[in-house]
Amino acid sequence: MLDVATGTLVVYGDIACPWSHLCVHGLRQARRRLGLDDEVVLDLRSFPLELLNERATPKRTLDAEVPVVGALDPSAGWQTWQRPEFEYPVTTLPALEAVQAAKEQGLRASEELGRALRYAFFAESRTVSLVPVILDAAKQCDGVDADALSEALTEGRARAMVMEQRELAERIGVKGSPHVYAPDGTDVANPGIEKHWEGEEGEGFPVIDAFDPSIYEDLIRRAVPR
Repeated sequence: MLDVATGTLVVYGDIACPWSHLCVHGLRQARRRLGLDDEVVLDLRSFPLELLNERATPKRTLDAEVPVVGALDPSAGWQTWQRPEFEYPVTTLPALEAVQAAKEQGLRASEELGRALRYAFFAESRTVSLVPVILDAAKQCDGVDADALSEALTEGRARAMVMEQRELAERIGVKGSPHVYAPDGTDVANPGIEKHWEGEEGEGFPVIDAFDPSIYEDLIRRAVPR
């Protein structure tokens, strides 16, 4: 069991995971609808799929997933990869590290950067493995000091956090990207989604069996200080 502070939702996920992008966006939208932006913050933690799977996430898998996941909530920002294939990021470790490094500026700064990097990848086809791209995304975030983030990345101050979070995720039984933990002990993998894969993964496509976005508001309420 993970100890989660009141007013916080811990979200394990990878930057280049469409299900994680959908979840982070859904939680932020639900929080805004409920008028709880000042009461609840997302603690975005690393679940580096490339280390767990011992390979880069195949582009063809994401090409199959993005149209399906994107249709569930187009407002999150989506497009299939639009740049040359040689620009496609084969690692998200620098981006995951940046999200943890931003925690030196507070959880809200980290959350904002995590959302911006997901948007940069899924909605703008940007190579989020590159530090200049990461820092450019940081500059678009009102709550992030891009110069301070650059210094933290140069010194590698958050690099170990990515590995430590991956190890903790395995110990507490994180089932995938995303997996959300609330202060009351609730934990939900890929909230609101029931799915299966039609055909071989990488050749077929995911099928949504059920989608209940009300789970996002439920999770936000579970984090509200009593």
